[in-house]
Amino acid sequence: MTLISILVGTLVAGMGSVWLAALLAYALLSRFTQHLLSLAAGALLATAFTRLLPEAFELSVAAGVSAQGLFGALLVGLVFFFLLDKAELWHHGHEHGHDPVHEAHAHHAHDAHHHHHHHDHHHSGGWAVLLGDSVHAFGDGILIAAAFVADPRLGIAAALAVMAHEVPHHVGDLVVLRQTLSNPRAALFKLSLAGGVTAIGGVVGYLLVGALQEYLPFFLVAAASSFIYVALADLIPQLQKRLSPKETAAQVAWLFAGIALVAALGEWVQH
Repeated sequence: MTLISILVGTLVAGMGSVWLAALLAYALLSRFTQHLLSLAAGALLATAFTRLLPEAFELSVAAGVSAQGLFGALLVGLVFFFLLDKAELWHHGHEHGHDPVHEAHAHHAHDAHHHHHHHDHHHSGGWAVLLGDSVHAFGDGILIAAAFVADPRLGIAAALAVMAHEVPHHVGDLVVLRQTLSNPRAALFKLSLAGGVTAIGGVVGYLLVGALQEYLPFFLVAAASSFIYVALADLIPQLQKRLSPKETAAQVAWLFAGIALVAALGEWVQH
């Protein structure tokens, strides 16, 4: 039953985020992506601090893991994702002559307007986008699986949080892929396949976490560090712009909406 839940959760997070992104990119106004960035940041932080970390601490007591050990794992996780980002930025800069457009693309959450206005730089970036998405989706699948193994309610929260932060990312990717693939349907199909890798990560994560049950608190802390890093390093810096009071209020409202969504979900799945 847990494995079925993981498969459903990872497919919703992986492929569902691609299709929702396609709806935004092709059918609706792309300005909604800015609101989604705020919503995703709130959802990721709330999931990490009110769901994943508390659950990790509860499990650590039973597993005999010290608080210092968990906080140390959180620190290592944040530094790891920072170094991973650095490696990706260096790779893109090295490959494209330190093109700032490609450096911006290394981040997980993309501003669709940014890609749209600079699409002429991306004619060779299609496969790099798909490969990067597949690797990222695989990692997301493992983290979602760890959350489901700990508690199904935690798994649902993690899957929805992943979906929320992947939507703005995929909007940007679809804009890039539409420049490299003349057929929009081909772009959507290939990105959907990359999103489907989340389910493969989910199965691997289920087997891995099941075999290493005593390390489950560390898997949850790793998931939390991923969410915190994406929110604070990728999403929130894109929101730190000089805006009018009305735009700032909207941004803050969407951020709190993301937090409220996770809180409401927690209450709903408990009943």
